[in-house]
Amino acid sequence: MKKIIFFLVLVTTISCVQDKQPLLGETEWQRKKNAIFKDATKSPLKDKDRKHFNGLDFFAFDSTFVVTATLTKTPDEKPFKMKTTTDRLPEYVKYGVVEFQIEDKIHQLNVYQDLGLLKTVGQEDYLFLPFLDNTNGDTSYGGGRYVECRIPEGNTIIIDFNTAYNPYCVYNEKYSCPIVPRENYLPIEVKAGVKAFKKN
Repeated sequence: MKKIIFFLVLVTTISCVQDKQPLLGETEWQRKKNAIFKDATKSPLKDKDRKHFNGLDFFAFDSTFVVTATLTKTPDEKPFKMKTTTDRLPEYVKYGVVEFQIEDKIHQLNVYQDLGLLKTVGQEDYLFLPFLDNTNGDTSYGGGRYVECRIPEGNTIIIDFNTAYNPYCVYNEKYSCPIVPRENYLPIEVKAGVKAFKKN
């Protein structure tokens, strides 16, 4: 009897291990992103899309798009209402300008602070970097993507475009997402980060 019970437990364990698919992703960031999208309590996906979700489509990691930028702060900027995909108008302020080089060309982007996050524990140094590039509407989402940064101690900041992700409203219209300002356009193809979302 004990042997039969042991056998049943062993078969069940093996079956569960086989049913549980490993999280896809070339990097730890990609695997974490896929884990969030698979988790019903955190995923922005609609239930019908999450049921068939096997992983986001990513560009291959490319160290070209991990850049060391110079941050020039703009302390005299006035807060403004950032347009979103809904009627919501969150208050942001331009924190500064980042300047960096990709493929022998110098580029500049504005970085912003979400004033609503300043009172949130752990988010006091959060910087929001939305951008547009020449992959939009082709291999990446047409409305642009976001990168998250933290305020550095000095005037240099590492920006990893391999962590560029889509606004959540791409996956579900219930979300209200900031619209990328036109001035944050990069005249190159940023083949890094999350690609355009294709529904199953």
